[in-house]
Amino acid sequence: SSGRIEEVQTAIAGLHEAGLEVLLDVVYNHTGEGNELGPTLSFRGLDNASYYRLLPQDRSKYINDTGTGNTVNAEHPMVLRLILDSLRYWVEVMGGDGFRFDLCATLGRRAKGFDLSAPFFAAIRQDPVLSGVKLIAEPWDIGPGGYQLGAFPTPFHEWNDKFRDGARRYWRGERGRIADLADRLSGAATQFDHSARPATASINLITAHDGFTLRDLTEYLERHNEANGEGNRDGHGANYSDNFGVEGPSDDPEIEAARAQRRRNLLATLFLSQGTPMLLAGDEIANTQGGNNNAYAQDNETGWIDWAGADDALYRFTQRLIAFRQHHPILRQRRFLHSRERPADGLPDLFWWRADGDMMEDGDWRREGPLCAELRMASDTPFYAETEVAIYLIFNRGKACEVVLPPTPETRAWRLASDTSLADGGSADRTCRGRTAVPAASVLALVLERADG
Repeated sequence: SSGRIEEVQTAIAGLHEAGLEVLLDVVYNHTGEGNELGPTLSFRGLDNASYYRLLPQDRSKYINDTGTGNTVNAEHPMVLRLILDSLRYWVEVMGGDGFRFDLCATLGRRAKGFDLSAPFFAAIRQDPVLSGVKLIAEPWDIGPGGYQLGAFPTPFHEWNDKFRDGARRYWRGERGRIADLADRLSGAATQFDHSARPATASINLITAHDGFTLRDLTEYLERHNEANGEGNRDGHGANYSDNFGVEGPSDDPEIEAARAQRRRNLLATLFLSQGTPMLLAGDEIANTQGGNNNAYAQDNETGWIDWAGADDALYRFTQRLIAFRQHHPILRQRRFLHSRERPADGLPDLFWWRADGDMMEDGDWRREGPLCAELRMASDTPFYAETEVAIYLIFNRGKACEVVLPPTPETRAWRLASDTSLADGGSADRTCRGRTAVPAASVLALVLERADG
C-alpha cells in the first residue's frame, strides 16, 4: 500500500514461509519506446545505437523482432550488464527464486540470428547467483527464425506450446494425433533430449495467462475480446478449443457433464506426462474469462479469479492428481524414456500398447483407438533410485471399450488408481488382471502393486 521496497520483500518472505517459491515474469526483450516514431521514454535518449537493434540499411529505424516496435540489443556488453544486474537484484535483494523470460529468443539473438552461445546465455551460465536459480524461457519471438523450442542451453527450461496444442487437438477429436500425444507424454524428447538436458526441461502447459482458461477452452470456439477495444482482432486465433455445440455456458446437463470430463482429461494429460507441469491459477476451480483470450486489459471481473463460483469437484480432482504425481517418481523423472532395456530386469522403460494387448507397430500410429503406455524408471536410473515397478496409462477419447492389460507376475496386479470418468478422479480402488473396462472419453491410471495390497 505504501509502495516501499520492503513490502515486496515481506510478501516474498511470507510465500517462502508457506512453502512457495516465487518466479518473476520479466521482460528484457523490448522497452516502452514503441517504434522510432514513438516517444523517448527509456534508453533512446541515453544511447539509442547501443541499447536497441537498428536496421543495418537505415539506423534511424528499429528492428522489430518483438512485435512492440523495438528490440533490446542484449548482445551489447553494457546492455547485458544492465540485465544481469537487474536479475541479481531480484534474487539477492528481493528474494526471488527464478525467472520466466518473455520472448526469450530475442535475448539470444546476434547479428545473424538466434545463437545458443549468445552472450546472454554464456553470462547466465557462469554467473554464481543466476546459474543456481530456476530459469524458464518463452522460446520464441516474431523475428526471422524466432521459433526456437528445444534449442535453449542448460539450465534453461522452456514453455512447450507443442504440448499445449497437441493435447488440445487430441482431446477435441482431431484424427491422426495419437503419435503426437505419445511424444508429449514422454517429455517431448525429440525437442529436448540433447546437450545433457533433463526431461524436466519441457514446461508442459494446457493454458497460460495468454489465451483461454481451461473452462473457456471447453465452452468457446471463438475468442470474445470485444471489450479489449481492438475490434476482436487481438489474442491468439488458433485456440484448438471445443464448445460441444453451444457457444458459452449451457443449461443442458449432458453438455455440461461432457465439458467437465474434458477438463479432467486435459488436466490428467498434463499431470501424467513427463516434464514439468504448469497449472494456470483458477483452472483448478473452473474459472472463466467469458471467452476473452487476451484479458491483459481487463482489471475487473473478467480477469479476476471468481473464488465464490469455484467448482469444488474439479478442485478435489486436481488435488488428487497432484498427490498422485507426487507419490509416484515414475511420473516425474529427470531422465528421458526411450523404450531402452533396463539392466535391472531386461525390460524396456517404456512400452506402447494396443488395446488388444499387442505392442504398437508402425501402422498402428495412424489408426484411431486408445493410447496405452506402460512406464518404468528410465533405463539409466541407478538401482538405488528404483522405488516402484510400473504405471499403466490409458488415454481414450473414443467410445467405451475394453483394454487387455500387460501380464503381471503372480505376486503383483494392476490397481486402478484414477479414472477421469468419475467427478473427483477417484476409483473403486479395484485390482485388475487380464483386462479392464475403459469408459468413453476418459483417462485411466493403474499402478503395478503387490497382489496383497
